[in-house]
Parts: sequence; structure tokens; C-alpha cells
Amino acid sequence: MMGDCTGISYIDSTKIAVCHNKRIYRHKVFEGLATRGKSSMGWFYGFKLHAIINHKGELVSVKVTAGNTDDRAPVKDMATPVFGKVFGDRGYISKALNEWLTKHSDTTLITKLRRNMKPQVLKPIDEVLLNHRSLVETVFGELKNLCQIEHSRHRSVTGFITNLLSGLIAYCWFPYKPTIKNMPQQGQVATL
Repeated sequence: MMGDCTGISYIDSTKIAVCHNKRIYRHKVFEGLATRGKSSMGWFYGFKLHAIINHKGELVSVKVTAGNTDDRAPVKDMATPVFGKVFGDRGYISKALNEWLTKHSDTTLITKLRRNMKPQVLKPIDEVLLNHRSLVETVFGELKNLCQIEHSRHRSVTGFITNLLSGLIAYCWFPYKPTIKNMPQQGQVATL
């Protein structure tokens, strides 16, 4: 059901809140499994969905972790089917992770820089592809809004996992996924 790696991939994570912040102390279904985490939109209680997608909007690799997990932690497990270039946000900046990816999976991790970092020289194509990182956010929007993988009415852990998997499978069956237009063909992408 998953897509194939094309040499151009995008990585990111999104929160999957299991209850409203006001109800954390009363919430018993995910006690011991879900944790508090912080995203760019504030604090939440639940899990994180980490995903790697290709430039055609297809899921290549996914992993669910606790809400307080660092974004860089599951990358090594998820990167086995990936090659070429992976574009991520500032949460994936790590020299050690970039060296590990280059050594073990022939992958280059490209991220935006923090303000206090030295500027990096990117090829023009890499700069353009890095600016298309919003593609992964669009995929997360479709997963949450159309496939409804996030809601606060779970009554069991099994129901949560079933809902999440069915949402991911439904997304894989979508005939039209968000994509980057005017990309080179399959054989040309790997040489970029």
C-alpha cells in the first residue's frame, strides 16, 4: 500500500491528541501509553505520527511514538526504504543523524537552518525542493481532515490503532494525492 521512494522525500511529524488538555487528568484509556508533548501549536496529550513521503504525496514510511518523543529519534528506523535526499524542518537538525544517514542508507538530510548557524550553500534544485516542504503538511491535513485519524472519542487502544490504520490505508487508496508539479520523470529524479 505504501509508495516507493523516488529519491526525493519529505519527513515530518504531527500530533495525534487523544483528549482535550482540560481532560488529561480524567483520561484513563491511554494511561501509561500517551504522554504530554509540545508542537508548534502548543501542548497536547497523545501520540506523534512520524511520516516520510515521496514527492508524489505517497506514504513511504510511518511510525507512531509517544507525544514527548524527539523528532530525530525514529528517523533511523524509518529510513531503511529511503535513498537520495530527505527534506525536513529545523527539528531534524543533527550532525550525527546526517552522518548516520549518509553512511547507512546513502541519504542526505537537508533542512532549513537556525538563525545562529552558518549559511549553507545549496544547489538551486535543492533550494526549490526545500521550499516545497509544505507538501508533507498538506498530506497531514488530508489524513486528519479527510481520513479522520485524530479525534477524542477513543474507548480502547485497539480502537485507536484500528482507526489510525484504516485512515492511513484510506489515504493510500486516494486517486489524487497532493504532489509537486513539473517534477522530472522517475529515472531522472535519482540523479538530481
